[in-house]
Amino acid sequence: MLNHLSRRTLLKTTASGFGYIAFAGLASAAAEKEKAGPLAPKKPHFPAKAKRVIFLCMEGAPSHVDTFDHKPKLIADDGKPYSRGRFAGAKLLGPLWKFNQHGQSGLHISELYPELAKHADEMCIVNSMQTDQPNHPQAFVAMHTGIFQATRPSMGAWVLYGLGTENENVPGFITLSPPGQNGGPVNYGSAFLPAIYQGTPIRGLGGRGPGGGAPGGPGGGAPSISNISNPRQSTSSQRVQLDYVQELNRAALERDEVNPGIEGVIESYELAFRMQGELPKLLDLSKETEATKKLYGVDDQATQSFGRQCLLARRFVEAGVRFVELTHPGWDHHRDLKNLLGRATAATDKPMAGLIADLKSRGLLQDTLIIWGGEFGRTPFAQGNDGRDHNNKAYSTWLAGGGVKGGLAYGQSDDYGYEAVEKPVHVHDWHATILHLLGFDHEKLTYRYAGREMRLTDVKGNVVKGIVS
Repeated sequence: MLNHLSRRTLLKTTASGFGYIAFAGLASAAAEKEKAGPLAPKKPHFPAKAKRVIFLCMEGAPSHVDTFDHKPKLIADDGKPYSRGRFAGAKLLGPLWKFNQHGQSGLHISELYPELAKHADEMCIVNSMQTDQPNHPQAFVAMHTGIFQATRPSMGAWVLYGLGTENENVPGFITLSPPGQNGGPVNYGSAFLPAIYQGTPIRGLGGRGPGGGAPGGPGGGAPSISNISNPRQSTSSQRVQLDYVQELNRAALERDEVNPGIEGVIESYELAFRMQGELPKLLDLSKETEATKKLYGVDDQATQSFGRQCLLARRFVEAGVRFVELTHPGWDHHRDLKNLLGRATAATDKPMAGLIADLKSRGLLQDTLIIWGGEFGRTPFAQGNDGRDHNNKAYSTWLAGGGVKGGLAYGQSDDYGYEAVEKPVHVHDWHATILHLLGFDHEKLTYRYAGREMRLTDVKGNVVKGIVS
């Protein structure tokens, strides 16, 4: 619905230019009229089990056979040649870490996750995931938008479009340490949905190298949004300036009658003005107790970066944000698997466990859906001597809270973890199930564009009812 120039302009305006209009609290009568706009809370199609989502995105594709998909035969046949298909003759590589059973449910979880394993009975592990593409950019974008061939709204944008927000003074969709490659902003964009539904990126949390690629230093810095304040004008003068600009925008909209670009600017400017009074407070972790910071691993250099992200995610959902995505890069382990995978899990294990524990203690876990995963999995045979190649035929994700069955291992891959053979779950099914838990029929959450009703699941997808409590 928006042309390319309009989308680019709005992206720059809404994601980077918040500081040119500032602070909340002095909204004019004109601004008050905008409050019941597209971000107003909306009812889903049916009673929801979850009200919000936290997506723990592991960019680069974690090895499922080393983490959550226990394969005794792969352990037994370590070093033997693989005998199927075009990979026949490749050397099988057993998991480099032991699996143990945890909780009353007895879920098998690798020793890579000692802290997370303590919450096994809250987790639903899906070991039969599949996606269409074995390449990072395409699979990563499909995981976020449902399709890789064309630019579509991200999952977070669809959720915000469907539910609206519970707090008009902060963005309804936030992405922490957003992906800088594999599609970049497409993964949190709104595409043809109004620009107000796109994700607001918050950077400065570390864990990502130059250009958004390989991980940088473990500690990270203070979270930041570009131009969050305007030191050159007082709050009242900024409000006067904004009122004048909005008057011009509304006059142009009245003249054009229909102009989604102008509508998006009006809505985004008002949100930008309001959020500058509240968002900096949410980004400030100084008032969190030392015990809470320790719970998330913020006091440890190895877990500090992702620990901050997880703690911020809790603060955001507590404040009414509908969708929070946290990205941890560096999971593409074609070599040096033992060192690199061990480092990646060590950086994320305690923060994720802390997030589950903290949400549960605050009564938020029951209606907050946590989802974890990467774009695909890894092969059960070795690449070189100490790595694993891409595998889109089987991989693992897990969910917790928000109406999923805890302590459940759903679906199975084959004896070696190469292909899903029991209860396969395609990424379209995954999306359909997430929307179902939020109270939506994925076939009815649509937006008319290019002459048809568009949806997150394209023309596919089935709800995986076996994981719904």
